[in-house]
Amino acid sequence: MTAKYSVPLAKIIKDNSYELIYSPKDTKDIYISSKEVGRPGLVLTGYFEYFEPARVQYLGLNELGYISSLDEEDAETAMERLFSCHPTLLIITRGLDFPGYLVELGEKYEVPIIRTQESTSSNMSMLIAYLGIELADRITRHGVLVEVYGEGVLIVGDSGVGKSETALELIKRGHRLIADDAVEIRKVSAAKLVGSSPDNIRHFIELRGVGVINARRVFGMGAVKMAEKIDLVIELEQWDENKPYDRMGLDNDYTDILGVRIPVVVVPVRPGRNLSIIIEAATMNNRQKQMGYNAAKELLHNLGMDEDIVADEREIEAWHSF
Repeated sequence: MTAKYSVPLAKIIKDNSYELIYSPKDTKDIYISSKEVGRPGLVLTGYFEYFEPARVQYLGLNELGYISSLDEEDAETAMERLFSCHPTLLIITRGLDFPGYLVELGEKYEVPIIRTQESTSSNMSMLIAYLGIELADRITRHGVLVEVYGEGVLIVGDSGVGKSETALELIKRGHRLIADDAVEIRKVSAAKLVGSSPDNIRHFIELRGVGVINARRVFGMGAVKMAEKIDLVIELEQWDENKPYDRMGLDNDYTDILGVRIPVVVVPVRPGRNLSIIIEAATMNNRQKQMGYNAAKELLHNLGMDEDIVADEREIEAWHSF
């Protein structure tokens, strides 16, 4: 069963600078759980068939303009139709004035009301994006997330393989840390994952033999970042002499995280290998592949070799290695 997430109204108000008009209880105890928003124009006219009360509802120029065109009794009746559906939240846009009975209806049906100075379309777009992140499906993965040349790189591997040490070297080379040890991954769209750190361990790195350091304190604000999309997974593993590691990189391998396919590169670890430089190169190579350029294919073309034949030979070599 898919987990159901929610966000407190208090956080929505604080993060987006809304004005609180009315709340039936402490906004910390009111939760929004739908990523969708709506405009209740049809409900005001009496059509309820597809109304979703869990959605945040907007009252903009159209809705309040329609209400003001009615006589007072009909206007209040129309508005009561909306409140009687118990919408989770009403947002008044453009800083518009509203009739006093709106608050009375909010008290009667326990519907919170807030207001913004932004236009309806602009605020709806912003709130949809905000709720998409706050209510996104999520998992926590053991690993390190860093930003390398603007790309989000998730470094995974067994405990003790050198993930944190590699991240530290990348920070020293001018890249940025997002999360160490535990990475919260959220699916913000059908093809996009965003990673961040749990609040209580944000900016901290654990180094065996040294202890815990605060990357922001040691290296400055430019060395850390709150969140980043995940473009590439680097899997560190101890070098296995019997394993045929890919030496060409003709094809991308992928891993599935929350239903999103992310390119993955396996990097064997052994003394003498500079992992930070290898990860920088892998990141840039992945970006080039995403833009349609594959260095391995160009090399084979320059050598007059068929990439399908090379791929078959690699498969045969891998089979004989077992």
